[in-house]
Amino acid sequence: MQYLRATSIYIALMTLVVVSSNYLVQFPMPGTVFGINLSDLLTWGAFTYPAAFLVTDLTNRQFGPKIARRVVFAGFVVGVALSFYTSMPRIAMASGTAYLVGQLLDISVFNQLRRQSWWQAPLAGSMLGSALDTLLFFSLSFAPVFGFLGANDDFAIGSAPILGVFATEAPRWISWAIGDFAVKLIVGLLMLLPYGALMSVLKPMPPAKTV
Repeated sequence: MQYLRATSIYIALMTLVVVSSNYLVQFPMPGTVFGINLSDLLTWGAFTYPAAFLVTDLTNRQFGPKIARRVVFAGFVVGVALSFYTSMPRIAMASGTAYLVGQLLDISVFNQLRRQSWWQAPLAGSMLGSALDTLLFFSLSFAPVFGFLGANDDFAIGSAPILGVFATEAPRWISWAIGDFAVKLIVGLLMLLPYGALMSVLKPMPPAKTV
């Protein structure tokens, strides 16, 4: 019973992260940093989404990779359903693919490093998972080479100064990807604080007994 209750909590937390991120992605982040107009690059959803890696890592620590994958798949179902309801099919497919592959990579890396220093597994897992997530989402969503998934967004593939401040130009989606990944790096580092604080509470549990 304790086992089922705990895993249900992780599924609920993952669902909350996915739902809130899908909602907050509608709202650009105001402000300017070093001349970079943040509202042109980021939404508030970029700040909540990395918490998915924290949920996955805590699940993996406590119950192992098998249960962590179940939690990820639960979030995948919710995320894809919401994305197809609120976004274009191409964006929905990119979002679901990026989430699933990124989270599964996080689980694999975490499991390989779980016996190392406490911070190495969650940090390496979330960083590599975030990098792959960002690459997949923005390239599948906007790169012309993936135009077979849906119509290209003319604004996204139009050239503009990188981050709006550099002389070199690139398709706008490149700047969006850079900004998104920068936020994931920062939030990923901050997520080490709650992970470290919860380590002594959420200790690895033995596998559930089968009848």
